[in-house]
Amino acid sequence: MESQQHHEKVFSVEFFPPRSPQAEEKLQRTRERLTTELGPRFFSVTFGAGGATRDKTLETVLEIAGSGCAAAPHISGIGADREQVRTIIETYRENGVRHVVALRGDIPSGVRHGGDFRYARDLVQFIREETGDHFHIDVAAYPEFHPEALSAGDDLEHFRQKVEAGANSAITQYFYNAEAYFRFIDSCETMSLDLPIVPGIMPIVNFKQLARFSDSCGAEIPRWLRWRLEDFGDDTESLRAFGTDVVTKLCDDLLATGAPGLHFYTMNLALPTIAIWKNLGLDVRNPDSETA
Repeated sequence: MESQQHHEKVFSVEFFPPRSPQAEEKLQRTRERLTTELGPRFFSVTFGAGGATRDKTLETVLEIAGSGCAAAPHISGIGADREQVRTIIETYRENGVRHVVALRGDIPSGVRHGGDFRYARDLVQFIREETGDHFHIDVAAYPEFHPEALSAGDDLEHFRQKVEAGANSAITQYFYNAEAYFRFIDSCETMSLDLPIVPGIMPIVNFKQLARFSDSCGAEIPRWLRWRLEDFGDDTESLRAFGTDVVTKLCDDLLATGAPGLHFYTMNLALPTIAIWKNLGLDVRNPDSETA
């Protein structure tokens, strides 16, 4: 973990674009509350498979940036051509956005054409060629390995290529086994990769939803944790209290060992992240947020 200990600790949160006026209002209230109570460094905004939420992502990012907060839009390469991505990044640049998350993205069902960017490294390289150092570029990392990886070594090689293409930092898929993250960092250090690799954190609020997400993205729910969560049944309040304790302990271990911050997958909810954040004392450790 030596490589991570000299990087500044950055705390951030992630939203997905709302799909209705009611959801827009709810997200705005969530963002305002998180800004006021926590002051995260930036808000990232996801991008649907094949660009399914492209317009909503742009709208959400511009609303966040217009509020004076820093926004980091996801940009997906799958299903996009060079001209589409060129237009997107130019729009962000014109609106003062300085941070993006570059991803390969998932191929939507029924889509045959993968676009001009087969891998995330190709997208990172293109953004660098088009905009130089204007953007801070985050990429994805997979401590438990990408579900499509041919092997652990193949997955690590893909990560190395993204870094060498021009990534500044990385955000991991969520996990509940800290050892997986520590081992991933050890592997990166063996490859002489030195960049902040921020753990992605998923608060536990709904077991069925979490199990579905985890099964699809390859994130492991340890057997002991899965069984304990199943035992709560419909007792949502007790499940969330237990989940908050588990995730708080995970975050505390990560930070104590040198992780360069935390990135919370909020699912557009304020309270679960606030509870963990305040348990950790991050409202004291991270009093100032970056402005756009």
